[in-house]
Amino acid sequence: MKENPLKIIEKLGQSVWLDYIRRDLITSNELRRLIDMDGLRGITSNPAIFEKAIAESNIYDHQIHDLNLRKKNSKEIYELISQQDVQNAADEFRNVYDKTKGQDGYVSLEVNPHLAHDTHGTIEEARRLWTALNRPNVFIKIPATVNGLPAIRQLISEAININVTLIFGLPRYRQVVEAYISGLEDRVKQGKSLNHIASVASLFLSRIDSLLDPLFEKIIESGSKTAVKAEEAHGQIAISSAKAAYQIYKEIFGSERFKILAEKGAHAQRLLWASTGTKNPGYSDIKYIEAIIGSNTVNTVPPETIDAYRDHGNPELRLEENVVEANRILLSLPELGIDIDKMTQQLEDEGVKKFNAPFDMLMEAITKKSSA
Repeated sequence: MKENPLKIIEKLGQSVWLDYIRRDLITSNELRRLIDMDGLRGITSNPAIFEKAIAESNIYDHQIHDLNLRKKNSKEIYELISQQDVQNAADEFRNVYDKTKGQDGYVSLEVNPHLAHDTHGTIEEARRLWTALNRPNVFIKIPATVNGLPAIRQLISEAININVTLIFGLPRYRQVVEAYISGLEDRVKQGKSLNHIASVASLFLSRIDSLLDPLFEKIIESGSKTAVKAEEAHGQIAISSAKAAYQIYKEIFGSERFKILAEKGAHAQRLLWASTGTKNPGYSDIKYIEAIIGSNTVNTVPPETIDAYRDHGNPELRLEENVVEANRILLSLPELGIDIDKMTQQLEDEGVKKFNAPFDMLMEAITKKSSA
């Protein structure tokens, strides 16, 4: 019988997490099955996932009704519901957390997306959520905005686990790593332990190709002298960025600066591949898994993509293949009239808005269910 490709990925050193959460996933024992059968090692969530879970099902209606009778407002109801789901999922993953000595078994909960540009507000909310969740195997998700970076540094110095989300560009990724390492160094200066501090840096992939591919297609159709370069870049920028990011990861976490921290118990901040569901129907439905399997990385995958990979995945270590070619493609972008830093900033801005909108819709849905 063919071995489960998802289990092979685990053997190759990459952790597969699920980009989805809903209460019946836990109560039906489906999450337990995914852990046991597929080697699932964690869960990520975001406001859009919770909006869909709460607004489009009746699973939470009874709890919303009870909390409404207790005079809780919509934001308080959401927090109590999401925290309960995250706590229960974290309890399911506790054995994974213990067996991997804190490497895996994490469940992520994001701060209010409206705080994306509010450093102080992010710090305060992250502290509050961390205390409320009261589990060692949870991450507080913070977007990698300019204002998010100092919050990340401060919270790491307080030994709060952080999933840095909405990273699109390589310069921003370097800033995220700097915030993490600086936070560890701040903690050392305070004479405090670095044990049990965990963090991941979530690089969003498919959205990069979704934004840039139409630009390449116009160049190709024009038949200009850069059409060949545009064809080479089409559908390749996200994966090329992932390969370049992994080289940065190896450079920084193999440096003397980090070795000093590692000797004191620090763990590397792993790269996490996010937005790995294929959005272009012309691409393979497992495109953003196959090419970026690498040691000591994480891929957080939507349910339908997990099903697809289980069915026809072909796992091999490919993250360090063709790195020179990947860098060449990235360096060719200015010749194509594309400012990649400007484009990734656009994606970050849009990403914040894409989390704000469902959060606001969620508040409206809870209000309606409360009144009903």
